Amino acid sequence: MVSEAVGRQLPPESTQQAVGYPSLFLLVVVGALVPVVPTGAVVSSAAVVALHQTAPLPLLMVFLVASFAAFLGDVGLYGLGQRGIRSKNGSRWLAALRDRAAPDRLEQAQRRLEVHGVTVLVLSRLVPAGRIPVMLACLLGRMPLRRFIRGDVPACLAWAATYQLIGILGGSLFDEPWKGVAVAVALTVVISGAPALWRRARRGVRNRRSGAVECPDVPGSTTDGSPRSPGSPGSSGSSGQHA
Repeated sequence: MVSEAVGRQLPPESTQQAVGYPSLFLLVVVGALVPVVPTGAVVSSAAVVALHQTAPLPLLMVFLVASFAAFLGDVGLYGLGQRGIRSKNGSRWLAALRDRAAPDRLEQAQRRLEVHGVTVLVLSRLVPAGRIPVMLACLLGRMPLRRFIRGDVPACLAWAATYQLIGILGGSLFDEPWKGVAVAVALTVVISGAPALWRRARRGVRNRRSGAVECPDVPGSTTDGSPRSPGSPGSSGSSGQHA
């Protein structure tokens, strides 16, 4: 009885689609331009809602809308970055891209771009936090917009399909859509945050190793690694002279 009452209170599917598709489009475009919106979680949540609808086309519509919105956002951001590359004074969009790309990630993206070409764009869309370094590498390499588009189209399609599949898997576990949305959001957060945590852990291990190499435990030296003077306490030379 409670579920039936809740179901009667929900808006009809036509209303959900009329509101949901434009919202999905705007959120993904904005998230592609300014990374303040977790676009992967948005697509997964939309897929969960579409999975629980009776109409046969919502899942296809989510895929098409998300892919097209991601593509427009990428192309728009790349075009704004190109304006900064051509300008002598740069632009705030190009500066923002530089600030969001770590130097080591940018160098790695540039090497992969030289070896694999535009196919790196597909992987950059699937790897969390991998899109911006690769896009910046393309900008610094003066890649034409047409060539960028050829690589970005399959990248956006693969990205939308991946996060939609996460939503479908999460939504299929529960009868109530909100539970599937919660699981889908949790999965996307874990997937997005795991690489950053892994890089931070590796950086900490490297720092500890480099610290151990710089300060070896050498017999006859002080705690900071400098040799003891002959007259310092604990020096075998001074004790031998007074023996």
